[in-house]
Amino acid sequence: MSIHYHIDHEQRLVIATPREVLTDADMFDYQREVWSRPDTRGYNELVDMTGVSQIEFASADRMTELAALSKSMDSPSASTKLAIVAADNLHFGLGRMYETYRHLEKKGNKEVSVFRTRREALQWLGVGSR
Repeated sequence: MSIHYHIDHEQRLVIATPREVLTDADMFDYQREVWSRPDTRGYNELVDMTGVSQIEFASADRMTELAALSKSMDSPSASTKLAIVAADNLHFGLGRMYETYRHLEKKGNKEVSVFRTRREALQWLGVGSR
C-alpha cells in the first residue's frame, strides 16, 4: 500500500500520507484497514496528498464506491472531519469531487473539506502541527 498512516491518539487524529502513484485499490485498502479498527472510531482524519505524483482510478464510479464505503464506516455516535491537503490543481479538483460524493451519500457524519496547505487543514481540524 502506498499510503502510510499514523494514528495520533492524543489528538484523536489519523494522518495519512500517500506517496507517488495513488490507485483506487490503495484508497480502498487504506479505508478498510484503518477505519475498521475500533481504536479509530470518532477520530478526525488528515489526508496529505502533497507527496502524490499521479492518481490512477479504474473509473469515475470507483470514487462513488469509495465515498459510499467510507460513509458506511463512519462512527455512528460522533461527528468527525476529514481534511484533504492538495496543492496540485488536479488533486485539489479530485478532492473536491470526493467531498461532493461524500455529501451526496445519505448515511455518515464526517464533514469533508479540501485545503491547499497542511497548516490550513490542521487549523480547520482544530489540532496542533504534526
